[in-house]
Amino acid sequence: MSEGNKIIALAGNPNVGKSTVFNALTGLRQHTGNWPGKTVETASGVYTYAGKTYTLVDLPGTYSLHPGSAEEEVTRDYLLSGAADVTLVVADATCLERNLALALQVLEITWPVVLCVNLLDEAEKKEIKVDLEVLSRELGCPVIGAAARGGAGLEQLREVLAEAAERPGPRPEALGLCDSVCGKREGCSECQDCSTVLTMARAAAVAAKAVAMDQETASRRDRTLDRLLTSKATGIPVMLGLLALVLWLTMAGANVPSQMLSSLLMGWQEPLRGIFQSLNAPWWLEGALVDGVYRTVAWVVSVMLPPMAIFFPLFTLLEDAGYLPRVAFNLDHFFQKAGAHGRQSLTMCMGLGCNACGVMGCRIIQSPRERLIAILTNAFVPCNGRLPTLTALIAMFFVTGSGLWDSFASAALLMGCIVLAVAMTLWASRFLAGTLLKGEPSSFSLELPPYRAPQVGQVLVRSIFDRTLFVLGRAVVVAAPAGLLIWIAANISVGGESILSHLAGFLQPLGGLMGLDGFILLAFLLGFPANEIVVPCILMGYLSAGSLTDYSGLAELQGLLTAHGWTAATAVCALVFTLFHFPCGTTCLTVWRETRSLKWTAVAVLLPTAVGVGLCIAVHFVLRAAGM
Repeated sequence: MSEGNKIIALAGNPNVGKSTVFNALTGLRQHTGNWPGKTVETASGVYTYAGKTYTLVDLPGTYSLHPGSAEEEVTRDYLLSGAADVTLVVADATCLERNLALALQVLEITWPVVLCVNLLDEAEKKEIKVDLEVLSRELGCPVIGAAARGGAGLEQLREVLAEAAERPGPRPEALGLCDSVCGKREGCSECQDCSTVLTMARAAAVAAKAVAMDQETASRRDRTLDRLLTSKATGIPVMLGLLALVLWLTMAGANVPSQMLSSLLMGWQEPLRGIFQSLNAPWWLEGALVDGVYRTVAWVVSVMLPPMAIFFPLFTLLEDAGYLPRVAFNLDHFFQKAGAHGRQSLTMCMGLGCNACGVMGCRIIQSPRERLIAILTNAFVPCNGRLPTLTALIAMFFVTGSGLWDSFASAALLMGCIVLAVAMTLWASRFLAGTLLKGEPSSFSLELPPYRAPQVGQVLVRSIFDRTLFVLGRAVVVAAPAGLLIWIAANISVGGESILSHLAGFLQPLGGLMGLDGFILLAFLLGFPANEIVVPCILMGYLSAGSLTDYSGLAELQGLLTAHGWTAATAVCALVFTLFHFPCGTTCLTVWRETRSLKWTAVAVLLPTAVGVGLCIAVHFVLRAAGM
């Protein structure tokens, strides 16, 4: 037990409103980090009640204390450590029986325990009644009802937690379950199975006494929606339609704020240059730091931030509404056939916003082998850094009109690119599962949580701070030194030509074989810190500029590319290589942090690159044979 501030451990299944309870109790006084030795994020915060301070530790959401993943292991080990003075278990009133299994396991290994039955407002809408007194009597611990979104029950929860922390009272008699969760019964060879069966039976018995509901009424709305969102006939078409809508909102909505942010950040470039000049700094230092480091970082921030600030909230809204598990349900069969895990579909969708976030999201996959497959193949789906290049190529060379039907045609072609990327993700997963990462696919229970109205305010906070700014920070760390190298390569000459031109000449044979040229390949290499700077790097090479070069519109860009030999065939090959090439520096850094292996980081880089090079060579050969 702790000295000083009392510690409250917060546990519960995913999707029960645990984060809502945490945020309601702690407000903004939170700290997020990783558990020592684990790539599992958690949050802790403090709140005061009756003049005393309490520290709330938000444990990873888990369905069981039998460790099948890093999250479950962290939660079990923390509860067994005795570090917490009280354990608060949050349960969903709309599916209480399923949640009680975890509460029973927690009661077996720690005391005192308080159960918060959350989402009572949603239960009331579904005509579900929970008898809190019966539930408390059956479990032998305090039970508080709450609707945390509206703040109902939170004051009583604080009071009961304080009482339990200060005067825990005697522990109730054992519940009669197998105590294998804490590893005490070593002689029971089947104790895990035994414990699971007993726990589920006990949970069902308790729920039968404490919960009154009409099953037909309670699940009518969810079943109606699932007929549309998960059926074989409509599930995947609706999924593709929602994806197209999210992408369209992201790309269309990001244009204006991206331009405004670019004008703001680029407007600081000259005052910054004036500071260096007032200090009589040498020209090379001024150029390297202003035109190299600052300009590159400003470009990355202005192009990355707006799309991520739109995509991640939209993605999190779908997650909060309960739709993303349906995506995994729709795609589970395809990933199982590929020897991968059904939850990889969720991490793949996250990769559409940012591959680095997709890689971090692979933590939800319990099997180390299948988690690694998901990590190594995430870069096969185009992130929002590649989407602007894809849409620009489509608009300049394939769908040149601006009417309504042209807009639909552009969206359809972009969706075709994404479907191709998904197909290649499945192929790459199958390839790894049959070669470097052989093994049997694991089975898993996929929970379809109830549909619920998303919490917009909480979604904005989680998506902006936990995802957008986190990824942007890593991108800046990579972009700053890359900007310096780009400036050096563009401004230092050897034999009368810049290093940039020498490198492009070296890459020209491979570029020609792929239907591209040396400057295009070099631009992709220079775009390693962030895919957003690939097109400016192409312009910098073509125009022999000393820093990243902007363009006023697609018409000007198309004219410049055509003047340097671009054709429709070149655009097709550029489109393919934009889809499939090495991940950006931020993603590579994230892969290394998740795997702690240079070998697997190299595989994550080389596999999509080899596929992209091979496809470009094949496409170029076919197009050339067709006379294009």
